[in-house]
Amino acid sequence: MQYKSMQAAGQIPATMMPDTPQAAVPVVGSSITRQARRIYVGNIPFGFSEQEMIDFFNQQMHLSGLAQAEGNPILACHINRDKNFAFLECRSIDETTQAMAFDGLNFKGQSLKLRRPHDYQSIPGGGGMESAMIGLPGVISTVVPDSLQKVFVGGLPNYLNEDQVKELLTSFGQLRAFNLVKDVTSGLSKGYAFAEYLDHLVTDQAIAGLNGMQLGDKKLIVQRASVGSKALLGVPATIQVPGMANLGPGQATEVLCLLNLVDEEELKDEEEYEDILEDIREECSKFGEVKSLEIPRPVPGVEVPGLGKVFIEFTSSSDCQAAQLSLTGRKFSNRVVVTSYFNPDKYHRREF
Repeated sequence: MQYKSMQAAGQIPATMMPDTPQAAVPVVGSSITRQARRIYVGNIPFGFSEQEMIDFFNQQMHLSGLAQAEGNPILACHINRDKNFAFLECRSIDETTQAMAFDGLNFKGQSLKLRRPHDYQSIPGGGGMESAMIGLPGVISTVVPDSLQKVFVGGLPNYLNEDQVKELLTSFGQLRAFNLVKDVTSGLSKGYAFAEYLDHLVTDQAIAGLNGMQLGDKKLIVQRASVGSKALLGVPATIQVPGMANLGPGQATEVLCLLNLVDEEELKDEEEYEDILEDIREECSKFGEVKSLEIPRPVPGVEVPGLGKVFIEFTSSSDCQAAQLSLTGRKFSNRVVVTSYFNPDKYHRREF
């Protein structure tokens, strides 16, 4: 509310929007959405101009691939030097949400603190009939409301379409809303999406399971859209899947783990299980000698470690790497396969 009182006192201009619009992203410039396009920046260093801060954040947005179009996502800045804070204004609500990832970013020796302003209220997307349908069984809205449950999914290979990305996310639970962001002119994926799960208890599981996963030559960045993440700032994301911790990027091992490939029901049938084993062994043998293969099967009344995962041990890490690059993002039985290297010692101890 301090911002509004400063505005009323004439310390901040009534509008900080430039005269000429930037880029092809629709700027929702009404007073209704303005509070959703502002970011409070605390712990700012002394002795720099508002333009320097605008330029710095615009550079970071472009370097991190979070700008939705050409031109600058940050439109304006006002610094309160007495109180040591600033307000940024973005051109779109989605870019405002993504800019929150820079919480803790170092600027001129200071660790910046990014927060929503005190008067922030999420803007429900779309409204009307579509909003009324959100949450109905089997209905996934294309509007993802700005909330604490909104999930940002970055680092998606451009060849993955909406259905494939949705499939990847729904392996953790049913979605309430999903939107793959696309280029306005070409209609091609921009490599990131927003989603919300129907059951909010699933959100943390999905983030832990997907963040840092290798898809082709990229690593997924999955986080709550409202929460800052150092992964976006060039710090390598570690794989968060249980049993796969502490494997940094590029550290290939002889064991490959495949997720989202097999279904629990398929594994119950003996004949189907044998067919799956044979198919996977045959496919993986194209990349090198398969030393061993493990697919944990369900046991009634027992919690089986690694259930839903497939483990392939190759004779060399280079063969494993070739398989990983080829199998990531592939579709088997209408499921998009996710891959990661696995610790060989844990594999041999069957710590799945």
